[in-house]
Amino acid sequence: MQKILIAEDDVNILSDLKMRLEKEGFSVDAVYNGLLAEKLIIRNSYNCIILDINMPGKDGLGVCKTIRDQGISTPILILTAFDEVEDKVSGFDSGADDYLTKPFYFQELIARVRALLKRRPLNETSQLISIENLSIDLRTKKVLRKGENIKLTSREFEMLVLLALGKGNIVSKRDFIEHIWGTRVEVNTNTVEVFINSIRNKIDKNYEPKLLHTRPGFGYYLSGKSDES
Repeated sequence: MQKILIAEDDVNILSDLKMRLEKEGFSVDAVYNGLLAEKLIIRNSYNCIILDINMPGKDGLGVCKTIRDQGISTPILILTAFDEVEDKVSGFDSGADDYLTKPFYFQELIARVRALLKRRPLNETSQLISIENLSIDLRTKKVLRKGENIKLTSREFEMLVLLALGKGNIVSKRDFIEHIWGTRVEVNTNTVEVFINSIRNKIDKNYEPKLLHTRPGFGYYLSGKSDES
């Protein structure tokens, strides 16, 4: 049985989500405090983690960052009352894999959870991918740029690998949605843009040559050479 942790400060929402997820066949731990959630995540093994941003003790973004810094790669879904790009970027930078804006329908939450649990496996025929001074280790999930460790969320890592496997070919927003999120979840193309901007900031901002490029109207590609206009 797959195990989920929910951390939400509204006890009514917490109780309802726990009950409904258990009806879907999951084992669920439910807490309303961020510090308690963090302790449980460190001590136990979960298949998916759902974190509200605003919680007593420690907010969801802080919990997310701490567990990622400890090397815990469990998929994380952030619940937020905000829908601004800056808030989404903050969540992704903290290590979240997806976000859901309140209020939401339970059917959407369960679809996103299942998508996180059933992400399509990437082709790992080669364990190491190198592009210029960027290296991606598919076995250890580590990314290095000029020998320096680049911290990516699990979703950012999957998107970067998809780009790398393209070997300089264009990867469209629709390609990302179909291969990373799957067809069961409705994902706005703006979400892809947010992730791409985050990846670009991490792998390109402080390094040369720039590797992540945009072909306006078509998509994105990885290459040491750019034909951007």
